[in-house]
Amino acid sequence: MTGRDSRRHVVVIGGGLAGISAAIELRDAGIEVTLLEAKGWLGGATCSFSRGGLSIDNGQHVFLRCCTYYRGLLDRLGVAGSVQLQDRFDVTVLTPGGKARLRRSNLPAPLHLVGALARYSVLSPADRLAVARATLAMRFAKPGDPQLDAVRLGDWLAARGQREQARRRLWDLFIVSTLNVAGDDASTALAAKVIKTALLDGRSAADIGVPTIPLGQLHGAAAESLLGRLGAQVRLGVKAVAVEPDAAGGFRVRTAARTEGGGAGPADDESRAAGTEQTGAQRDEDIAVLHADGVVLAVPAWVAARLAPAEVAGNWSNLESSPIVNVHVRYDRQVMNLPFAAAVSSPVQWVFDKTRQAGVTDGQYLVVSISAADSYVDVPTAALREQFLPALSELFPAAGRAEVMDFFVTRERRATFRQVPGCGRLRPTSATSLNRLMLAGAWTDTGWPDTMEGAVRSGLTAAHLMQRELAPAAGPQAGSVRAGRLAARAVSGAPS
Repeated sequence: MTGRDSRRHVVVIGGGLAGISAAIELRDAGIEVTLLEAKGWLGGATCSFSRGGLSIDNGQHVFLRCCTYYRGLLDRLGVAGSVQLQDRFDVTVLTPGGKARLRRSNLPAPLHLVGALARYSVLSPADRLAVARATLAMRFAKPGDPQLDAVRLGDWLAARGQREQARRRLWDLFIVSTLNVAGDDASTALAAKVIKTALLDGRSAADIGVPTIPLGQLHGAAAESLLGRLGAQVRLGVKAVAVEPDAAGGFRVRTAARTEGGGAGPADDESRAAGTEQTGAQRDEDIAVLHADGVVLAVPAWVAARLAPAEVAGNWSNLESSPIVNVHVRYDRQVMNLPFAAAVSSPVQWVFDKTRQAGVTDGQYLVVSISAADSYVDVPTAALREQFLPALSELFPAAGRAEVMDFFVTRERRATFRQVPGCGRLRPTSATSLNRLMLAGAWTDTGWPDTMEGAVRSGLTAAHLMQRELAPAAGPQAGSVRAGRLAARAVSGAPS
């Protein structure tokens, strides 16, 4: 490690996608990095655990072709070949009484979706026409407009002729899963970012990508391996408890070792419903104080508010959170012949076939992903089973004839920040009022919703600002930011 006089040692607190991205970018710039992660694995909210010999993701995470920085991270981690990206946006939308299909054409945007909307049979012709008019109006919306951030999406859509059916059966397909709030309650500014970036700005932007290996391998294991090769110090099971400025202009990071009972990964079902990541007792033991020239707080907003020095002011601690619930069902036979599907007029929102990814060799393993899950997060597993098994049988008749070999639930109480009107003014920039103390996370002001893409972008921004503040005070390169390999790879993947 370089000496204190060089001001070239940064502690990154948090091993999610934001922290991983920041650490890689800083090491690519030649800065010494210590990455602290309180859990026993990297990957943050995108992780896996073992159940019955299978590798189970804590939830379903997808990305779009327009997520160029996230795709750049996959490339940097060497796992770009472990995801599958659609040739073109194509989603089957199921209802208890039938199905429809949304599939783009090769026409230039926004004409690439005209045919899909015209054939979208779950809406009446009048509603389809009204949707087309509202979509054109969305092209002129400005996601960065603070006034737009103050407007409920439901009000904005209703003012443009969107009836209840259109909002539930079309707009919610895109908004609920990306913003993790009820569609009518979403920030119109963030909804405009989703619709414009994914559906209107480029014909291939909304093509959907899914992992083909467990998330723990795709993100956590791959990141730990790469950071080790880059020479970063990765300390798992070490919790930061305070960040304090020191007299030399740097920071003291007080840490504790987390001792936990149970297994080596996140627990499932009722233990997660209780808000714990693992079963068994937990205790923190003070072990060390790290000295750093810079710190990146790549942790959730409420954790950053607790760790940051008192002089770092901001109302980002007022950001509320939204839950996601995932219902996992393993059948003794195949019941769905699609890689994934959306659903309307059903408690099922999106359902994914995770059979091969988890290592299932007999039957089929499906995961139902429920965003904006406030009404489900405290419901016991038995009650969810009574509701979701019949709902799946309505969508997939073969499920009614199949034997259920396993049924369990994973719950993320604070999956994202609550992306409602007014949230934009609460999101902080990466830079704080203290030099060389940065914030990172999808909750910061990335211009994107709380997504994997937003997390990666935030980590890169924090790393670039840190490089600038660590640069020598004199010389032709002072104050410049050197783009690292991760950022360079990301920029090269712009959608058509």
